[in-house]
Amino acid sequence: MEENFNEFRNGPDQVLPSTHTKTWEADGAVKLYIEEEGAMAGAPFSVHTLMQDRARDYAKHPALAVKREGAWRYWTYKEYFEESRTVAKAFIRLGLERFHGVCIMGFNSPEWLIANFGCIFAGGLCAGVYTTNSPEACRHLAENCHAQIIVVEDNACLNKFLAVKRFLPEIKAIIQWSGVPGAPGVISWAELMAIGLSEKDAELEDRLSLAAVNQCCTLIYTSGTTGPPKGVMCSQDHLTWGSSQYQANANHEMCTEVFVSYLPLSHLAAQMLDVYLACTIAATVYFAQPDALKGTLGQTLQEVRPTCFLGVPRVWEKIYERMQEAGAQVGGVKKAVATWAKYHGLNYFNALRDGRTLSTYERACNSLAKALILNKVKAAIGFNRAEKFVSGAAPISKDILEYFMSLNIPIMEGYGMSESLSICSMSFPEQDRFRLGSVGKALPQCYTKLVPIDGCKPGEGEICMKGRSIFMGYLHMPEKTNETIDDEGWLHSGDIGRFDKDGFLYITGRIKELVITAGGENIPPVLIEEAVKKELPFVSFAFLCGDRRKYLSMLLTLKAETDDNTGEPQQTLTSACQAMFKDFGCDIQTVAEAVAEVNKNPSGPLAKAIQDGIERYNKDGAVSNAQKIQRWALLPLDFSQPTGELNNTLKLKRSFVQEKYKDIIDSMYIPNKSLDVASKL
Repeated sequence: MEENFNEFRNGPDQVLPSTHTKTWEADGAVKLYIEEEGAMAGAPFSVHTLMQDRARDYAKHPALAVKREGAWRYWTYKEYFEESRTVAKAFIRLGLERFHGVCIMGFNSPEWLIANFGCIFAGGLCAGVYTTNSPEACRHLAENCHAQIIVVEDNACLNKFLAVKRFLPEIKAIIQWSGVPGAPGVISWAELMAIGLSEKDAELEDRLSLAAVNQCCTLIYTSGTTGPPKGVMCSQDHLTWGSSQYQANANHEMCTEVFVSYLPLSHLAAQMLDVYLACTIAATVYFAQPDALKGTLGQTLQEVRPTCFLGVPRVWEKIYERMQEAGAQVGGVKKAVATWAKYHGLNYFNALRDGRTLSTYERACNSLAKALILNKVKAAIGFNRAEKFVSGAAPISKDILEYFMSLNIPIMEGYGMSESLSICSMSFPEQDRFRLGSVGKALPQCYTKLVPIDGCKPGEGEICMKGRSIFMGYLHMPEKTNETIDDEGWLHSGDIGRFDKDGFLYITGRIKELVITAGGENIPPVLIEEAVKKELPFVSFAFLCGDRRKYLSMLLTLKAETDDNTGEPQQTLTSACQAMFKDFGCDIQTVAEAVAEVNKNPSGPLAKAIQDGIERYNKDGAVSNAQKIQRWALLPLDFSQPTGELNNTLKLKRSFVQEKYKDIIDSMYIPNKSLDVASKL
């Protein structure tokens, strides 16, 4: 598949000739899936052209903002573009060659974005690195993309690369944007800018003349739940066309949107919103503090008041839990009024979903509920300007969706993958455009079909996508690329889904996560896990076991406090969890106490409360005897990233959990065995 494209010098918006629908070569080119009309039509253009146009048309409009030393510092679109070009010239001067990696590791910041654009302008491959990555994971990414430049935020990130630098001979420069460089030879951000400012434009313009919109410019590394991370190759057309489609789908207006950037930019959805959509619509991006997910995000939201907000389910769950705790302190008339307001808030969206027109009385109640309660609640969170709320990356419970809808915060779910630019389906808070539990209707930016697979129910199948949004391939991984994109250009997601009669898509499982019992029953775990959590609201994670076993069992973790600095789960149960246990007649403050209570008193009130919840699921939720849970175990600690059970996007690493708790799982399949940290039914 190797070709020499150096003779083509009509960049940066040129399209190189290619008949390939996929590639795994760093300098490979693919045929763009462009149609004559509709969402997949339109002339392609480069990332440089996108930025150049915004710098010209909205030169003085604020593009980026970050709070440092107590004050907000702003970059206009003109400054944003010019500094990106300066960094590009510095990267070239430092030795960056075309189609070699620039690894960026650090919390979201203006420097992250400017380094990203500088890399692309210079012809490199931008590769975001999660700050939670180990030194070995950093080495894997740098080796895979043949990184020549490393950009880090601080000494903590720097030390991870320094620990493996001896294995990375291609590295030519390391830049640190915050603080004093932590090692000899490391370049500060000010020094990097000085290098770029001293360079003329000729070399950069030469690089831009070679650029093509159907070649790779960005790598999104998968979170590696089933193996080493794979480099998802994105072309410039993916980023510019894709962001224009995000705008079209959500009806974003130019120069009016305000974003808060806090989710890792090494994740595709965050990068598309905070970097490319923001630039497309000339939005202003405010960066949260590095400890956003440890408690300061709320303060930033209240100060910035974003116009839209993206959260993974775990973020929405944390907001929900804190609001529940605050609500528990309210009683009497205030509680009654709040309950009334939430009823009418939810009633509005139920009517919208069902296509029912509200009565005059219902409309009046909804307006009064907003004025008295709901608007004040939104303002307290920082959402009083926000109109678009999105959850993605993993399933979110129906209870949480309904709770936020009752507060006039309609969280819409979507479905997509890094490999499809997070484009496939989307819900919208409009009549006949959302259903709770669904990820919406298929979007016009790609074709979607279900391919039947063995073990699936009638009407279910693997979700497959095709179109302009489909990624180029996995860098240097021909076998994985061919497994994922077939010869007709269809992306095989590995996810199982079904469409209802109205065209709404529901995700019912994942092929690699299916639990296949000894009896040959294929069981999707996520739906069962969510059903059990609904029955047991004090449970943080439910993990279904039973692969190649005679029956199903389940691991349960309890909701506990987390360390604000490390993110590690603590022994102390959340106040809401403790309150629920008191309702059962149990004065329990820690996870260890709960485990001891269940072990000591398998017929006691706590064990009975858990068992009752399991039995409610078995009676009302299990669709067959094979899907009933026979045994369960309480684990001694909640799941988290630092302890290894969750990946960088907060998804369960199932193989890790199965290995870590193998002894407990095995114990649940020993007849009449008394478990140390488990209760048998």
